[in-house]
Amino acid sequence: MVDGLRRVVVCSPRTAGWDKAERAARWEQLGFLHRPDFEKAQAQHAEVCRQLDMAGAEVLELPPANEFTLDAVYTHDASLPTDFGWIVMRPAKPNRIAEAQLQLDFARIMANVVMLTKITEPASTEAGDMVWLDAKTLLVGHGYRTNLAGIAQLRSVLAPMGIEVISAALPYGSGPSACLHLMSLLSLLDDQTALVDLPWLAVETVELLQARGYSLLEIDYRERETLACNVLSLGNRRLLALEENRSTNAKLRAAGFDVRTFSGSELGINGGGGPTCLTRPVLRS
Repeated sequence: MVDGLRRVVVCSPRTAGWDKAERAARWEQLGFLHRPDFEKAQAQHAEVCRQLDMAGAEVLELPPANEFTLDAVYTHDASLPTDFGWIVMRPAKPNRIAEAQLQLDFARIMANVVMLTKITEPASTEAGDMVWLDAKTLLVGHGYRTNLAGIAQLRSVLAPMGIEVISAALPYGSGPSACLHLMSLLSLLDDQTALVDLPWLAVETVELLQARGYSLLEIDYRERETLACNVLSLGNRRLLALEENRSTNAKLRAAGFDVRTFSGSELGINGGGGPTCLTRPVLRS
């Protein structure tokens, strides 16, 4: 999750239909803070793509689909690439379930991926709950977006490949209607450093990170609501973060990281998704 980003799938607000009145009208139902400003969000997404391109990543844009809702811009959640193939997620939000197959179909053509498995009922899984601690260890948040049945299916599929799946309890937070993923509380910055929302992480998760030698860098907690912990590693100690989180970004720079930023007020904060949520990395090296 921290090697150089080489290929990434994104979905712009235009592709997700933010400019369509019938889709935009569902903003409150989907948990957005206010009715989306399409033009502003599209401009912010263009800046995300520019930053990814400047970092050396090939940016692949999903094609439009009738099944998309506003949430489709947060491409990270619907799939989990592995060294053995693509795992098609089954998101807990019903409006997002169709995204998973659409992503797979696109990735098969554009990135030559193969499917490893597809998560099925009664399981729910969202990749925002999944953090690779190393090539053989997948930490999976257990909360309202990824349930125990989902974790069990992941374990069953990945165990034969020698991959350990570790469950990480998540807090109740704002309840089942809110988007609280493991990656809302934890972002790996490099092989030895994790950005964390420490008070909201379970004790066993903190102890696991420490036992594996990670240094924990805490966000500025005044910036929790603006997604300060949601930071994308571009590789080689380069990060992509929301410019709104100036204090946390200053901490990251003081720790020796090259922090690139974009304004995410409309694109990210409004819908509860930061830089990691907006990107589905396909290839790192």
